[in-house]
Amino acid sequence: MKSEDTPFEGGPMDGRVLPVLVGPTGNPPKTYRIPVPDAAGGPPTVLVYRRVPRGHSKRLGLPRGWKYEFDPEGRSGGRLRWPWSKPENRAGGKPDATDG
Repeated sequence: MKSEDTPFEGGPMDGRVLPVLVGPTGNPPKTYRIPVPDAAGGPPTVLVYRRVPRGHSKRLGLPRGWKYEFDPEGRSGGRLRWPWSKPENRAGGKPDATDG
């Protein structure tokens, strides 16, 4: 399989460059999860990084490579979002319509 040296920005991996496997389209995965073992033997902490373009070409505006930025919230972004899917529930959203 092919790999691409991809830089990481933010979080504990800031400034590091790791070889990341690329898919059949030549792009690295949209999210990169790094499990960090707990020193006390508890469940590992998972660091989540999101893929963003490193830059854009002048003429066509196409991405020139990729980099990963730290996502401190660590939301799971691997879920498919179909037009008929319900939106994610978020705290501080609209009040329930059934309240009277």
